[in-house]
Amino acid sequence: MDFLKDILLWIKDAFIWLNDILLKMTWLQSLVDSLLINVFKIDESGYLFKALSFFMYDVVKIFILLSVLIYISSYIQAKFTPERTKKILSRFKGIKGNIIGALLGTVTPFCSCSSIPIFIGFTKAGLPVGVTFSFLISSPLVDLASVILLSSIFGWPIALAYVVVGLVIAVLGGTLIDKFKMERHIEDFVLQGVGNVDENAEIAIPSRKERHDYAIEQVKEVIKKVWIYILIGVGIGAVIHGYIPQNIIEAVLGENNPFSVLIATVVGVPMYADIFGTLPIAEALVLKGVGIGTVLAFMMAVTALSLPSIILLRKVVKPKLLGLFIFIVTLGIIITGYLFNIFGYLFI
Repeated sequence: MDFLKDILLWIKDAFIWLNDILLKMTWLQSLVDSLLINVFKIDESGYLFKALSFFMYDVVKIFILLSVLIYISSYIQAKFTPERTKKILSRFKGIKGNIIGALLGTVTPFCSCSSIPIFIGFTKAGLPVGVTFSFLISSPLVDLASVILLSSIFGWPIALAYVVVGLVIAVLGGTLIDKFKMERHIEDFVLQGVGNVDENAEIAIPSRKERHDYAIEQVKEVIKKVWIYILIGVGIGAVIHGYIPQNIIEAVLGENNPFSVLIATVVGVPMYADIFGTLPIAEALVLKGVGIGTVLAFMMAVTALSLPSIILLRKVVKPKLLGLFIFIVTLGIIITGYLFNIFGYLFI
């Protein structure tokens, strides 16, 4: 038994070491701090040091992780072409279809706006509206890169819990939309030609080289799209971390404020960014004592309910369906926020 305990302890220590080196990059934090102290002669007890250390460390870490993880997720996602995804989803009905739709959303590194053309394609393929909405909710909310980045900041328990919650919201949202028979509330131009996709047609699977080339292009494309949001997000996080007093943050978004989750959700909706731009802000808020549920509510609101994505979605669905979508996702985010604030200590 002692030998088995030693093995398990060794595995645990090895995992923590790899997590610190590869994900949290503690070596990078030490390098940045050393550079600021020894080269730029900045006082490590001052506000400027805290802000610059946060900014330099997070920018480099996020770009390194993002490049690697977008490549991996895109390499995987390359096998799931729109045609192949339609074919897979068409085999499942009811809640099984919603679950598969939500899971497939996790392997698509799209923001909420770029998910909408895929949503249109799925609808034209004749897939149930509930399945397409499960995909639409989960695609910007949960993906491989976001899970790894979350774990690098908040640890694996929080990251995995976030994934589970995101999938639950996607599945329940799609199921409710399906139960309310909302197909008639999709704009007519989207429904033209529905069901014309040949499910029995042979679909070519990309070769390894094609998947590699696709993954490289996706890295370039995603970095090109999100780099400004990352810099803005890290900059905001650095200001919060270095200059805004903790008592002010806690007064507005602290656990003692019963409206903190509602405030975070409302603040997050008008923003246009993906999870990579919101993570540095979330990290800074947690370091200032904001509840993990409030932070996750903010992140979910930004990624799933950004104002530009709602405007785009209105182009393809009618107001009643759009309103139901917003209501379901918002309610799910708010409930999630309060539950994490109550039970979040179990994951830390």
